[in-house]
Amino acid sequence: MAYLLLITAVIVTDQISKFWIVDTLHLYESREIIPGLFNLVYVVNPGAAFSILADVDSPWRHYFFLIVGCLAIVGMTVAYIKLRTENDRYYLPLGLIVGGAIGNMIDRIRFGSVIDFLDFYMGNYHWPAFNVADSAICVGAVLFIGMNFCIQKKIETEEKI
Repeated sequence: MAYLLLITAVIVTDQISKFWIVDTLHLYESREIIPGLFNLVYVVNPGAAFSILADVDSPWRHYFFLIVGCLAIVGMTVAYIKLRTENDRYYLPLGLIVGGAIGNMIDRIRFGSVIDFLDFYMGNYHWPAFNVADSAICVGAVLFIGMNFCIQKKIETEEKI
């Protein structure tokens, strides 16, 4: 149940934040929030993370991302079902990843691209704009790797005893 609640919370937070951005800013508008560090912007990304494949001009790009998104959602859910017997905390990283994937898929279905709006920068260097769904995916991936690392260390420690 926690897995589904977390997925729902990520989707709702992601979609509400994107709705607010679309309602508040004009496309490509930027508002400085923390000078020298953080802006809110309204940009669209037809590609994947860091605009990968954004410049590919093919109608298949859209379907490719929808198929990859569906496969990721199914794969993460199958992984959760299998891994939850080992550690019931796997709901957290996998729920974040699936919720983020669904949030971005909703954008792709509705708009044909993903709405990004979080713009962090230092000087002239800007991290590529991202959104709540992207954040959930990244945090989930780091937690998943961290959990697996800790579990592996625990297994190695138990084998030495």
